Amino acid sequence: MSIRVLLVDDETSFVETLSRRLSLRKLNVHTAGSAEEALDVLAREPIDVVVLDVKMPGTDGLTTTKTIKRRHPSVEVILLSGHATLEASVGGMALGAFDYMLKPVRLDELIYKIEDAYGKKTLHEQKTRDLRGDGGSETGSAT
Repeated sequence: MSIRVLLVDDETSFVETLSRRLSLRKLNVHTAGSAEEALDVLAREPIDVVVLDVKMPGTDGLTTTKTIKRRHPSVEVILLSGHATLEASVGGMALGAFDYMLKPVRLDELIYKIEDAYGKKTLHEQKTRDLRGDGGSETGSAT
């Protein structure tokens, strides 16, 4: 399983360090330093899960989540923030974010969330294929 992850944060050293650590865990990692750059990556690369900072200069993480979910509904978003606020947590979830985590995040916990988000994405895609009738599975057959 090679999960395609997009890390989005304006803190370059944080993104570089986390990218290296996730790559060592066999994740396919792309990075972006802003919301605009992230949307460009999403337009040209297949991404499964976006790990997105809430507070960034320019377009913030909540606005970016809304745009991602509108343009790429099957992509899951995990919000990260160094500033815990109920508004950001609830707001992000209402916009379709998969989860909300606080910085500093433990690597194992983040990987677990990424894997869980990927599982949700693949399940949703399979259900969509099944509803369209192109899932390749035979319905109603006994095994």
